[in-house]
Amino acid sequence: MSRRTKKGLFWVALILLIILAARAAGCSLPLFLSRRDHLTDILEQMFPPDWGYFPRILAPLWATVQMSVTGTVLGAFLALLTAPLCAGDLRTPRWLRPPLRVAVQVLRSFPALILALTAAFLFGLGVFAGTAAITAYTFAIMTRLTYDDIETASTSAYEALTAMGAGPYRAFFRAVLPDIAPAYLSNALYMLETNVRHSAILGYVGAGGLGLILNEKVSWREYDRVGAILLALFAAVCLIEAVSTYLTAVITGRRRVSRRCRRALMAGFGLLFLFCAAATAPPDLSRTSVQTVKNMLGGLVRPDWSFFFDTGPGGLGRLLLETVCIALAGTAAGALVALPLALLGTARLMPRPVAAFFRFVVMAVRSVPFLIYGLIFIRVTGPGPFTGVLTIAVCSVGLITKRFTEAIDGLDFRASHALAAMGVGPVLRVRYALLPQLGPAFGSAALYRFDVNIREASVLGLVGAGGIGAPLIFAMNQYAWDQAGAIAIGLVLLVLIIDVISARLRRAG
Repeated sequence: MSRRTKKGLFWVALILLIILAARAAGCSLPLFLSRRDHLTDILEQMFPPDWGYFPRILAPLWATVQMSVTGTVLGAFLALLTAPLCAGDLRTPRWLRPPLRVAVQVLRSFPALILALTAAFLFGLGVFAGTAAITAYTFAIMTRLTYDDIETASTSAYEALTAMGAGPYRAFFRAVLPDIAPAYLSNALYMLETNVRHSAILGYVGAGGLGLILNEKVSWREYDRVGAILLALFAAVCLIEAVSTYLTAVITGRRRVSRRCRRALMAGFGLLFLFCAAATAPPDLSRTSVQTVKNMLGGLVRPDWSFFFDTGPGGLGRLLLETVCIALAGTAAGALVALPLALLGTARLMPRPVAAFFRFVVMAVRSVPFLIYGLIFIRVTGPGPFTGVLTIAVCSVGLITKRFTEAIDGLDFRASHALAAMGVGPVLRVRYALLPQLGPAFGSAALYRFDVNIREASVLGLVGAGGIGAPLIFAMNQYAWDQAGAIAIGLVLLVLIIDVISARLRRAG
């Protein structure tokens, strides 16, 4: 069978799988169109926002930024210390590598909201619990990204230093770290952008930030105040993303600055971190006991196996399958919408004012936390997995469009210009000169977003949007640790399977 035939069969199978996932999730375009007025009514009530409410937003908004900055820096620093122990190419203790990789994989399997709920049980309610959750979330992802970068970097200088008697860590920081530093710092800055949005919803489980008042105002249908909160969050996201983009350009060498300016930027960011960390209140351990920790760990060691192997409507298998269907259908819908938005949002294809407008729209979409979309869509389509698909789709549009636009900006346009000189129209130029170059980048972005969506879909049940989230959170709130342990193990296995499939698809592509 030829490679072209295999690729054609793969696309047919993927499309059929997406259609089946959409049917299983109860997707219904006629239902959405018939109730679209509910969505426009909510948006009309949000804007103009309640301008007088902004002073009440500043304190929780600062807590959101505080958790993001502190958690990102701490998580990234801990990842830098742990990643060399996980990398296969360095001279570190081999016996330590498997358990560390397993621990990182387990942490990566849980969204920040679940980590925040766990931290609230251990450290009490408040900003400290949210900071601990963001730290753990960042640590897991940054560790995985960093040891992947280490394994693809050249280790010849490292081997030379260790052969001369240098210790493994000293050789790593002298020989390997300078090579991977641009990728590491760029990943850390991207995590900072992501963590602002995650921190904005941690208040749903008592971990501080904007989440508590967002949930309150949406529940009370005070949409003008919801609009004010989202506008303030959008401003914060825009500011952090602008700073992140500038710093990334400096790090990667696309923007030249003097050595004094570099030192000033490092000092400024260091002072911001110290200020955020110093302003974090200590944990409230008054309700934490050794027995609570034992019960939580006991749920993982002795899970409810009857629930784990239950294949009925309320069993773990059915709930995990529903979570996968929500993530797959939502990712596919988001990628479908993201492609034209990416083409419209790049100045290499469109006039600058048009590209700037569409980038602004995508940034606005990306700044809204995913649970807010869930709370809005549930008033349009009602509770169920269809709401989850719509939520995941809109959230996917933001990230995938950004990745697609970055890929388009890095294209070689010589073939497109040649076709234009021959009189070929813009649609055909995109089809034959640009899309063949973009295929791998598009596939990688969609796979990455699907991996993220599996985690996000796992907590959408909190707002009645289907999946495994509601049973997990309810089990934790009711101290049913054996059931929570069964769900946690199932979620870890699901994410591991998705990782393996994604890795094989990337290699095949």
